[in-house]
Amino acid sequence: MLFYLLLSFSAAWWGSEENKKPKKETAAFAMPTVHVKGGRNVHYTGESITAKYVYHTTHVTKEKNGDVTVEPVDVALRFRTLRKQTKCGIMMVGWGGNNGTTVTAGILAHKHGLTWRTKRGELQPNYFGSITQSSVMNLGLTSDMKEVFVPLKDVVPMINPTDLVIGGWDCSGLNLADAMRRAHVLDIALQDALQKYMKEMRPLPALFDLDFVAANQEERADNVLSVQHKWEAVKKLRSDIRTFKETHGLDKVIVVWTASTERFSDHVEGIHDTPDNLLEAVKRNEKEIAPSALYAMAAILEGCSYINGAPQNTLCPAIIGLAGRQGVFVAGDDFKSGQTKIKSALVEFFVAAGIKPECIASYNHLGNNDGRNLAAPKQFRSKEITKSSVVDDMVASNEVLYPAGSKGPDHCIVIKYMPYVGDSKRAMDEYSFSIFMGGAQTVVLHNTCQDSLLAAPLIIDLVVLTELMERVFVKIESEESNDNDEGLNSSYVHVDTVLSILSYLLKAPCVPEGTPVVNALNRQKQAIDNVLRALVGLPPENNMLLECSLPFLRGRKPA
Repeated sequence: MLFYLLLSFSAAWWGSEENKKPKKETAAFAMPTVHVKGGRNVHYTGESITAKYVYHTTHVTKEKNGDVTVEPVDVALRFRTLRKQTKCGIMMVGWGGNNGTTVTAGILAHKHGLTWRTKRGELQPNYFGSITQSSVMNLGLTSDMKEVFVPLKDVVPMINPTDLVIGGWDCSGLNLADAMRRAHVLDIALQDALQKYMKEMRPLPALFDLDFVAANQEERADNVLSVQHKWEAVKKLRSDIRTFKETHGLDKVIVVWTASTERFSDHVEGIHDTPDNLLEAVKRNEKEIAPSALYAMAAILEGCSYINGAPQNTLCPAIIGLAGRQGVFVAGDDFKSGQTKIKSALVEFFVAAGIKPECIASYNHLGNNDGRNLAAPKQFRSKEITKSSVVDDMVASNEVLYPAGSKGPDHCIVIKYMPYVGDSKRAMDEYSFSIFMGGAQTVVLHNTCQDSLLAAPLIIDLVVLTELMERVFVKIESEESNDNDEGLNSSYVHVDTVLSILSYLLKAPCVPEGTPVVNALNRQKQAIDNVLRALVGLPPENNMLLECSLPFLRGRKPA
């Protein structure tokens, strides 16, 4: 996995009291809690963390007769992670929707130290569901054989989500407080506490094209950008990003699509294939260019990374190529928060156990605006594709269960709109398996998942990890490398434009062309943990625990 990684002005919002606070001076991140002793292998300064890392991998040759040859390969690398703090903003497309208001509410609740009472007692804000803020990694064993776990955010310098400056666009003109109440996601007492902080926040006018979303979305579209030509739309979005960045004194902005699902675009040769063709097509006002693609173009041309949090096929070769040319990151597709996350863990478990999935039937109903939009066939088809493909790599990995040429498990996806349940989505799954000697096993799950409360921390993680990767550089290690050289010379590069390291957070991960798509949840999480370990010169966690099984290693201290 690591090897493939290498290769218009809104016065009411921007003028609100919440965003008139003094600009922060650029400083260094606080030193992470974890300090690695590595002699010349890791070097901490006020400017960066430099780590030598040997990437142990393999090169595999598979012969026509089925014979496999494996050759170990070691690649000596040097990572440099900049520690200079950046003031970062997030601009959400669909800011006034359930996800956008929930992210905003959560960050503001932390920023202002809010508490609120429920029938279970007094609650405080948390970042549960965020892997960067609330999950841990195993650093190893102490001399008395105790495992030590630390939060991911303590290993390398990450931006504090509470410091994010928030803005964005929405086709509904409600202020964020009213939009939050419309969403019916948060407890009323918390909504009341947030009212004064969110009532002056208003989304910018958004692009809106009924050819790409369900017709039922038109009734809430009262805040639409009044441009007729697609190139003028791109220019206006670029102006919005620049104004937002300049107004708040930001070093960088990350743009996230969290608006309604679009239908799939027809990717046309001569339009969606190369950056120049796409730019020319936009200037010709070609019809088959979705609003999400225009937002992606605007972000990329402004030097901002773009995250596609919905299932539509925004990240075409032209968009990816444009991002590569501009030196920014893209990631997608579709937040992986509830039913699909469980499926990607469960199928990985059963296939790894040598049990054969034969049939997967997944049904869910929900009553928020996402469900309303997905009631339209073309928009549902976008979602169906991303939810269906989540087991493909796990099935293909096991030729004992699924010999070459055989079909995978039957897989059915059903989504229904039920207004009464609101954001509290009901997901029901039935899994049928073949087991030992012709036996059968059936597993049935019922999952009530509060959709936006699960998606919001994923959005935070996507922004935090993208911002981190913008500060990570890597090069092939050489004898001329100098630990004390703080400069980033031409030999240092970013990882690939397509941030496949974020696959854990996305239903249908976009990866660099020609590299494997990994949907298995445990492998995705291990990739994140092990890349973070590499940034401070630590080996990947292998769970061999030889210290436990080999007596002569117990209590052994480093030389």
